[in-house]
Amino acid sequence: MEPERNEPSKGIKIVTIGGGSSYTPELIEGFIKRYHELPVREIWLVDVEEGREKVAIIAAMVRRQWKAAGHDVEVHVTLDRREALPGADFVTTQFRVGLLEARIKDERIPLSHGMLGQESNGAGGMFKAFRTIPVIGQIIADMRKLCPDAWLINFTNPSGMVTEAAIKHFGWKRTIGLCNIPVISMMKEPALIGRDSSELTFRFAGLNHFHWHKVFDSCGNDLTDEMIGHANDPDGPFPANIFAAEFPCDLLHSMHLMPCGYHRYYYMADEMLGHCVEDFRANDTRAEHVKEVEDELFELYRDPTLNVKPARLAKRGGAYYSDAACECISAIYNDKHEHMVVSTENRGALPDLDPSSIVEVSCLISATGAEPIAWGPMPSAEKGWLQVMKAMEELTIEAAITGDYGLAREAFTLNPLVAKNPEAVEVLNQLLLAHERYLPQFADAIAGLKAAGARVTDPVVLELLAEGK
Repeated sequence: MEPERNEPSKGIKIVTIGGGSSYTPELIEGFIKRYHELPVREIWLVDVEEGREKVAIIAAMVRRQWKAAGHDVEVHVTLDRREALPGADFVTTQFRVGLLEARIKDERIPLSHGMLGQESNGAGGMFKAFRTIPVIGQIIADMRKLCPDAWLINFTNPSGMVTEAAIKHFGWKRTIGLCNIPVISMMKEPALIGRDSSELTFRFAGLNHFHWHKVFDSCGNDLTDEMIGHANDPDGPFPANIFAAEFPCDLLHSMHLMPCGYHRYYYMADEMLGHCVEDFRANDTRAEHVKEVEDELFELYRDPTLNVKPARLAKRGGAYYSDAACECISAIYNDKHEHMVVSTENRGALPDLDPSSIVEVSCLISATGAEPIAWGPMPSAEKGWLQVMKAMEELTIEAAITGDYGLAREAFTLNPLVAKNPEAVEVLNQLLLAHERYLPQFADAIAGLKAAGARVTDPVVLELLAEGK
């Protein structure tokens, strides 16, 4: 049977994979704010069995939001995405394979061996990709049968690698990857130099969580160095959930580029690692803190009188992801040709990388998707960084799809945030064992590790495993 194709007059059907996420109320707020230009007809919230309770809480909250806004929008809940996908116009992805317990493992195991634990960078980020990329492939296989004209709007981390897998390996060209980091920069930076956002033009180029940008005024004057002078301001332009080690401004002025917040992990690696290790020793990793915030949010969402996004959500770490998704959907649906910073095919915007590479750059978003704005060649240092990071991403994606242990180890070797010593192999092996449930493609490698006597040593992770998490 041919899948249903929606006529524009029938309104928009949205399917959100990971509908039980604490971010979903922000997504709905974004749709409500744009209802005059995005006539949403129905929203399907899709989750997994482990998320059954949370998605039910979120669905009740979402229904209250739509009712308070005065719009008649159908809200459906399912644990079977095949029930949700037929006729979808847009599919948004915001899921975490293994839930927040998986993030705790991603952070604690590397930190227990003196390496960065972080959900999108270093060893933890690679393992999040290992778990997530096969699932994106399964989602796309279902979309191909059930909603072949739908756009996939991904903000599941690591967003750049997930988007590259979707486009290059699974062939879903109608995919756009999003991140909140450029959004935060463009929101905060104008005030730092006493300007209104309407007076400034931003240009971004690089990879997800590894991009730089420049800033210009309405006459084309380069204000980047002026902005660099405010990089370390107390209310600076970087996410609040990243430890605010001071950027070396002499380095940034030499580059004539504004970094992103995640560059701290690379430019000030020792200081950032030291801070993360201190938190780890206090059993206060970012993952454990986020889990506390999430528990607090769901207590708020249970309140039958709550019908607006709570301010507490801003502490969760991914603020504005969901709003960016709504803006991207609107730009496609309404053919806006709007400037956004997204992950998409390079197509020559960064000539130092392959045209088919997925990059995070300034684009114009319209009915045809993302059109990258040319940046041109990078200076030598940034060119070198980009090529190493892209090679690491490509190896990580291939390992995620094939389950090849050798490729995973090679990706570890390339990653600047993974130590180059025998401890790195121990981290790789322990993460494989800790995430066995979600890494069937690595079954042979994991069986070999078990036979050789490899084991997880972190007590918190061992406790999670004993609880079946």
